[in-house]
Amino acid sequence: MAVLHTIQHTPLMTLKPFAVLNKPHKMRVPYELKNGQSRIYHQLPYGLNMEVIVQKNKDPDHKNHPPLVFVHGSYHAAWCWAEHWLPFFSASGFDCYALSLLGQGESDAPSGTVAGSLQTHAGDVADFIQRNLKLPPVLLGHSFGGLIIQYYIANLRNEADSALEASYPKLTGAVLVCSVPPSGNSGLVWRYLFSKPVAAFKVTRSLAAKAFQASLPLCRETFFSATMEDKLVLRYQELMKESSRMPLFDLRKLNASLPVPKPTNRSTEILVLGARDDFIVDTEGLNETGRFYDVSPICIEGVAHDMMLDCSREKGADVILSWLNGLSIST
Repeated sequence: MAVLHTIQHTPLMTLKPFAVLNKPHKMRVPYELKNGQSRIYHQLPYGLNMEVIVQKNKDPDHKNHPPLVFVHGSYHAAWCWAEHWLPFFSASGFDCYALSLLGQGESDAPSGTVAGSLQTHAGDVADFIQRNLKLPPVLLGHSFGGLIIQYYIANLRNEADSALEASYPKLTGAVLVCSVPPSGNSGLVWRYLFSKPVAAFKVTRSLAAKAFQASLPLCRETFFSATMEDKLVLRYQELMKESSRMPLFDLRKLNASLPVPKPTNRSTEILVLGARDDFIVDTEGLNETGRFYDVSPICIEGVAHDMMLDCSREKGADVILSWLNGLSIST
């Protein structure tokens, strides 16, 4: 496979699965990488390229830490992790890889009207892991990205032979951040309709009708804390407008396929993390995910849905780091 352009010098052997192309940005408001980050393109088996923002750990004392692979949700892309959490976790000793799912960010778009399904998105994540990482990673997923990871876990745990295992490589752990619960978002919507009809209208208008793209107050209310500065909300609003060139899913087909299959064993450690001020995933949605995986969810005070971008983003990062360090000791 030809390697036409890369931002960092890397040994040739590690570049075989990548197609690093010198091509125009797909986002009209491109995300500028931070110091120590590089953008590469992982070529999937069917030829499309998936954007990956990479930030490596530079401390040799932490070379055995599991790599971290980040998966975004709707209206986001790899940049949402690169802004704060990639610098934080790489400085803490972890190699970090933030993916942009197909049709999002700088990734290629498939033919059709939607970017994919739970199966195809999870398969793309698995292909990246299988072809590029030597150690079993920790997957971190936000919102619908968390649901994709849940599908991955279900398939990982249901596989019984080594031939199937290769399609969904083993994980060291998984972190579900403000994740859509295993049953999908329909329960969230119905609860809002009966308990908070005004909020239900706002959520539907903001997300389904994409009204957050034209309203700064609605964008803040949907994704961020009330104290988030206007200039930051505006910046992220512009990036979100450009991040999703097509819907992640056909929601009707998605809801018909849910809930995700129940795991059959506990081979992968799971952290379920929520935000007290989440406008999208309510407390019952967080608790449903915890019950599904038989873990006690952690709800962070003073943080909104976009935990990795919000004012108090370090609160969630610190909880995850403590959990990761526990995994590192035992692996």
